[in-house]
Amino acid sequence: MSNERTPLITSGVCGLAVTAAACGAESDATPESSSGTPSKDPRKLNTFFGVMVPTILSMFSIILFLRSGFVVGHAGLLQGLLMLVVAYTIISLTILSICAISTNGAIQGGGAYYMISRSLGPEFGGSIGLMFFLAKVCACGEYVLGLVEAILDVFGSDPESSVSGGVHVLPQGYWYTVLYSSAVLLLCLLVCLVGAHIYSRTAFVILLVVTVSLLSIFISSVAVKPQDFVITHQGPGNQTVHFNASYTGYNATTLRNNLGSGYTLDYSTNSVMSFATVFAIMFTSCTGIMAGANMSGELKTPSVSIPKGTIVAVFYTFTVYALLFILVSATCERTLLIQDYGFLQKINIWPPFVTIGIYCASLSAAMCSMIGASRILHALALDQLFGLPLAPAAVTSSSGNPWVAVLYTWGLAQCVVFAGQLNSIASLVTVFYLLAYAAVDLACLALEWASAPNFRPTFQLFSWHTCLLGILSCLVMMFVINPVYSSGSIVLLLLLLLFLHYRSPTSSWGYISQALIFHQVRKYLLMLDVRKDHVKFWRPQVLLMVANPRSSCQLILFVNQLKKGGLFVLGHVQLGDLDTLPSDPVQQQYNFWLSLVDKLGVKAFVDLTLSPSVRQGTQHLLRITGLGGMKPNTLVLGFYDSCTPEDFFLQDTAFCDSSVGQGTEDEYNFGVDLPSLQAHFPPVRHVESPRWLSPEEYVGIISDALKMSKNVCLARYFFQLEGEGKDSKVDGSERTIDVWPLNLLQPGSRDYEDVCSLFLLQMACVLNMSSKWRHARMRIFLNVETESNDQGWVVNEETFRELLKKLRIRASIKIVPWDSVVQHHIQPAGEPTQALSEDFLSAVNDMLMEHSSQAAVRFLYLPHPPAHHSQSQQYLAQVEAVTNGLGPTLLIHGVTPVTYTDL
Repeated sequence: MSNERTPLITSGVCGLAVTAAACGAESDATPESSSGTPSKDPRKLNTFFGVMVPTILSMFSIILFLRSGFVVGHAGLLQGLLMLVVAYTIISLTILSICAISTNGAIQGGGAYYMISRSLGPEFGGSIGLMFFLAKVCACGEYVLGLVEAILDVFGSDPESSVSGGVHVLPQGYWYTVLYSSAVLLLCLLVCLVGAHIYSRTAFVILLVVTVSLLSIFISSVAVKPQDFVITHQGPGNQTVHFNASYTGYNATTLRNNLGSGYTLDYSTNSVMSFATVFAIMFTSCTGIMAGANMSGELKTPSVSIPKGTIVAVFYTFTVYALLFILVSATCERTLLIQDYGFLQKINIWPPFVTIGIYCASLSAAMCSMIGASRILHALALDQLFGLPLAPAAVTSSSGNPWVAVLYTWGLAQCVVFAGQLNSIASLVTVFYLLAYAAVDLACLALEWASAPNFRPTFQLFSWHTCLLGILSCLVMMFVINPVYSSGSIVLLLLLLLFLHYRSPTSSWGYISQALIFHQVRKYLLMLDVRKDHVKFWRPQVLLMVANPRSSCQLILFVNQLKKGGLFVLGHVQLGDLDTLPSDPVQQQYNFWLSLVDKLGVKAFVDLTLSPSVRQGTQHLLRITGLGGMKPNTLVLGFYDSCTPEDFFLQDTAFCDSSVGQGTEDEYNFGVDLPSLQAHFPPVRHVESPRWLSPEEYVGIISDALKMSKNVCLARYFFQLEGEGKDSKVDGSERTIDVWPLNLLQPGSRDYEDVCSLFLLQMACVLNMSSKWRHARMRIFLNVETESNDQGWVVNEETFRELLKKLRIRASIKIVPWDSVVQHHIQPAGEPTQALSEDFLSAVNDMLMEHSSQAAVRFLYLPHPPAHHSQSQQYLAQVEAVTNGLGPTLLIHGVTPVTYTDL
């Protein structure tokens, strides 16, 4: 059986058939390098190095050193801590979902993408995965540009001065910024090309440096004496604005003054800050919670490391941020916090401590984004979601490092740094992150709601409430940060969903949608109580018995129009005895029948059975097909005659070999391609071929259905019906539906309002409401004996018109005198009612040909079958004679009251 790393079946505009072996697709096999030699096990990292270190560094980044004072200065300590609690509550809800999914089975490479795609399917997973990859690429460029700006703040020369002095030796300008950024990116590339193992060690060293920088800040708050500063900014109209600010050390007055908010102008953007804007900037520090999960392909035990490492890292960073907020609010005046984002360097015992911390945090965040993005891209390439463009990214080195994916990421990040600055892209990156987090919550929510027995995560501290709250929180936060980018990202997600749906990728991962549908269908089937059925809500629920689809496709398409939103089941009886067989042959046939349903584009179920006889098998299907309130109430059979069936597979282009490159490329066939579908169904029956069914057995099936209170329809000549295919543009405007509600084989019966006649009218009306028959004209023929002295037919006609008016049936009524037909109806005394003369049958057929030869379909009254099987052949011969040469005809015997005149 295929496993979780089985590649998708690729097709469509970007299709490329890459074999599983070439991509290292099997999760239980060792990934192979491009040289074909077996690779080493890439899973080397433990919880600390693989999860905690990258997560902590990603959540610190530049925000820790350059935006902590900004948040407290504008929002105040109380609102700042409130923002921190709200932000961490939002990400904690997502962390619960991450922990639940990651402890429910083996996690392969790809992190968030792997979790989402294996839970929600390839379309949703691929869309979110690509957006998450792009977010990480942009974040990598953002961190690199931030690092370059920090370097230029210290080492950059004055662009207005031609002389460089002291440490200010680096020239500045747009192209110099791009050059320095490219150099930093090259350094990140070299580290990532060596592999995640070296990156984790490098990241650990960086974490040590950042920790030392943090300790220096806390020590400086005690060791450094109060100081006053004069801060200058370029104001409006090129005026220089001076601000007096103070560092007071720990001071109760300073703390009291900084408790409340004081939103004012931001000197870097010249815009007034608000709770939403400050919260959005602070929230960018919380978007690194997936850094450890993205390393899932390199972790020794991802199901243990991801939840444990992520929770510890988040708790640690929350504590550091909270302490830092308290520290700066108690030691620095608000003016210093608002007017100088780099104030931590000025109040440090040795300013280079903070400078080095900024450099290291930025560099590690850039490397983390690059290596995380490359792992997501590698996972996308292995799954062959986007075909040819990403195919090379599946290649790995001998140590399992996806070096081509790293090069892809580096190239895109290099394009990003050409923007020069990424202030506007920062919020877009955050929005993409939040969308991915919402998708993880959605995946966990879907698994929880599906109630699948195999969803048994070892991490239990979650529920559907936390998942739903996490989704809502992420979506609200997206629109708080930037409504335009949020709307755009959702549109992009929908476009990617449509693109992947068009390509129709399918896998053996399992579809959560199927589990959710099963859960909901079961619930609603239990609510569908057959005891509450009412005639005014009746609809046809059809079981169509099919011997060979090759000769029945037109009838299948017609019944699909006739069902009117009701149940439609294709039934087939395989002759045989399970006692004499090693296994059930029916189970292997379902895929072929379901592929046929897909090809024809009908909304039908398939039910197959094994039985010694067709009659017994049909009884089985009539009894057990369906569930609860959704069970067939109408049986449709093909007509039993001596006509040679036509092979529909040879006529329809969907079943021709020439369409293989068109039809099957856009749809996954679940292992049933067109040649195997054609080979499975046997050729149509020839004249000399033996019949599986005797006339007595056929009539017995009709009798059985009526005894079981099922309506019966016999369909004849439907191979002549055209325009029923899914690509047909027929709307019925040139079609006519003819209805003969009288039992033509019993002229003495003049009851047009019996159950069977009304059922006939209802079925014709249902057909007239379907899409391809909506504009067809319906004609109802009333047979009358005009030469008799009894003029009751006039009254009957008026009564019938009133009935049609009450039933809201739009149809024209045609009066057909049939005195010349009735005179041939001579019933010898003592003969059974079925004994009718050939002249009478021929006259009835001539009458039908005269009035209904141009109709698209005819509805006739099917007489009740004889009680004794010895009369079965005579019964069939009479029905055959009446309908001979008519064209598509439906003979109906209804036993269900289906009309209702009240509201």
